[in-house]
Amino acid sequence: MLVAMMTMSMANAENENNNTVQAANAYDMTVNMRKLAVTLGLTFDQIEAVQDIHHQFCNEMLLAAQAEGDERKTLVEQAVKKDVRYMSYVLDKNQYKTYLLLLNTTLYNRGLR
Repeated sequence: MLVAMMTMSMANAENENNNTVQAANAYDMTVNMRKLAVTLGLTFDQIEAVQDIHHQFCNEMLLAAQAEGDERKTLVEQAVKKDVRYMSYVLDKNQYKTYLLLLNTTLYNRGLR
C-alpha cells in the first residue's frame, strides 16, 4: 500500500513538473530570424531592428512566464503592445500586417490569447 501511494505521489509530482515546463515553453517566443526575414521580405537594416525588438520581446515574455495569475496576463499584454508598437515603426504596411498575423497565430496556438 505504501509503495502504491509513493508511486502515485511521484507520478503527480512529475505531471506537475511537466505542466510547469510546458507552460514556460509557451512563453518562449524565440523564432528563426532568417525565416522571419524571408517571410516578411526584410531589408538588411530592418533585420537588425527586428532582431533587437524581438530580443527585447522574448525577454519580457520570459519575465511574464515567471509571474503569477493576473500579473502574468498584464505583463504579456504589455509585452505584446510594446512589440507591436515598435514593429509598426520598422515594418512597412504589408510587412506589418503579415507580422501581426504571425504573432497573433503564435499567441493563440500557445494559449496566450
